[in-house]
Amino acid sequence: MKTVTWGQPLEVDFVYAGVRAIGGPAEALNCLNHLWPDRRGPRYVAARSVCRAAIDGRKSVEQAREVFRTALEEAHLKLH
Repeated sequence: MKTVTWGQPLEVDFVYAGVRAIGGPAEALNCLNHLWPDRRGPRYVAARSVCRAAIDGRKSVEQAREVFRTALEEAHLKLH
């Protein structure tokens, strides 16, 4: 599997894991699966789906970045 990254990483403050630099959809998907505070929101579900699609080449990595960013807002996680 080819590693895909987005143009600029997102630095996210996870309440219990500290600040992490998320550089692409695979890292975002890992955070969604292991660090996310609430796994019920529609933006969370959309972010998981679009990140998987970006990893598979079915969506752009920048589209995955934007959807992940909206999921951060939904979860009230802070960007740095």
